[in-house]
Amino acid sequence: MIQVHHLNNSRSQRILWLLEELGLPYEVIRYERDPQTMLAPPELRAIHPLGKSPVLVEDGGTLAETGAIVEYVLERHGAGRLAPPPGTPAHRRLRYWLHFAEGSAMTPLLLKLYLTRVGEAAAPVLNRIEANIAALLDYLEAEVAKEGYFAGPDFTAADVMMSFPLEVATARGGLDASRPALLGLLHRLQARPAYRRALERGGAYAYAP
Repeated sequence: MIQVHHLNNSRSQRILWLLEELGLPYEVIRYERDPQTMLAPPELRAIHPLGKSPVLVEDGGTLAETGAIVEYVLERHGAGRLAPPPGTPAHRRLRYWLHFAEGSAMTPLLLKLYLTRVGEAAAPVLNRIEANIAALLDYLEAEVAKEGYFAGPDFTAADVMMSFPLEVATARGGLDASRPALLGLLHRLQARPAYRRALERGGAYAYAP
């Protein structure tokens, strides 16, 4: 049985969703953020030294990092689902977006979150970060507008991975109706039955509609 160590309002919601899309049985072990600091509880460090989520455990092995977990699940359990055939241009795009989500996409969004808490002293840097986020969203809008999804004309695990940056961007990054391709994709993703089932398994999720 797959175990997912799941933190509320976190990246790990995507792993529950992926497992629901694939119809795999799994156990959710829930953790709640500290309401004051919004940090994960120390109990997660017993599972992984950094104390972050998601963490997937299967057959005695422990794996962290959302993108790595997605690749592992697809390779071991996907049977060709949610991924274009290896060696194709679409598969290269899938791999690109799996890494882009946590690298290029989330970095400026997290920087904005932290800098906003600093106050007026962060204003000069914050302006640059907001410009970076605007350029990021323009790029994503153009990419999605080509074929409707991130890795091509079909829904794939790339869309699962990119959903979290899009959700965060709607909350604090300026993603709105001015970028209809992106917002339309996000609404389609959030309406998928497997997405809704993952919400039931994972509990409260602030980024859900």
